[in-house]
Parts: sequence; structure tokens; C-alpha cells
Amino acid sequence: MANVVAIAGSPSHPSRSYAVLEHTKRLLEANAISTHLFSVRELPPEILVFAQYNDSIIEIVAAIEQADAVVIATPVYKASYTGVLKAFLDLLPQNVLSNKPVLPIATGGTIAHLLAIDYALKPVLSALGAKHILAGVYLVDSQIQRHESGELQFTDTEAEQRLNRSVEELIQVIRPTPALVGAGQ
Repeated sequence: MANVVAIAGSPSHPSRSYAVLEHTKRLLEANAISTHLFSVRELPPEILVFAQYNDSIIEIVAAIEQADAVVIATPVYKASYTGVLKAFLDLLPQNVLSNKPVLPIATGGTIAHLLAIDYALKPVLSALGAKHILAGVYLVDSQIQRHESGELQFTDTEAEQRLNRSVEELIQVIRPTPALVGAGQ
């Protein structure tokens, strides 16, 4: 069975980006892909503040190393991903994302931060060895609502379709459809 590690980079809970990540997890699991969700905010703060490479980080690194792909979701603040996510990514070994497809997902208050994935997050993912970074999905807060139950509701069907297409693309990268024998003959 294929295996994905999903990393939530929001400093608050509940959050829209976490709800989007949970939605993504459900989509993957509906396609028989095991998904392990880690929330950076649940790490003890001293680990991140003092850059302590301890058992908590070792556990996440081991999960990433064994994963077929990684999904990272973060809110965008001041045109970049969160500081808590940055502190976490700084603790990861340099090539931990080698040979791993990565799907970045970001949420933000305005379309003005649309390029945060390309200009802020993707360079760090590349520095961690990622060679196959999918286009990513940026969702404006007004396109999604998180209910008190934690469930995600899309207020924009185009946004939901973009996320679904990106997850489908990730699934195809993880489990490519075999080519038809004799196709084109």
C-alpha cells in the first residue's frame, strides 16, 4: 500500500489549512493510500526554538523516509509560510525529500499571496532534496470554510476542483496507471 506523510504547518488549531490537509488525507485514503498526518504545532516548542533534533523529529524523519510522497499545508502570513513550519523544516536532514513527490498546499487571506508557494516554500523544499514538486494549490480563505465540527466546506467549486485535481495528480505519481500493452497499434 502506498504511504504519504502529511505535514500541517499551522501554528493554530483548528485552522483552514489543517482542514484542507484533513480533506486531502480523506481523498488519499479513499484511494487506498495510507496517510500519516503530523502537526508541527504539536511538537514541544523548545524543540523548534532551540533546534533540538530529538526523538519527535527522528520519528517524523523516519516516516518521511519511508513515505512514497509528502504533502505540506500551511497558511500564508506576510507573503510566506509560517515560522513554525520554517523552524521544523530547518531541523530536517538536507536530502530527506530526495525521490519524494511533494504537494504543497497553502491558504491565505488574499489572492495577493498566490506566489508564496513558488517563491517561499518551493526553494526550501528543493533545498531538502525534492526534485518533483507538484504545482501546488493556493486557496483563499473565502473559498473555504471550516465548520465547528472541523469539516471543510468549499464555497467555490473551482477551488475544490483544483485541490481534487492536484491530489489526483499526486496519486498518479505515486501509483502510475500501467501503460496499455499494444496501445496505438
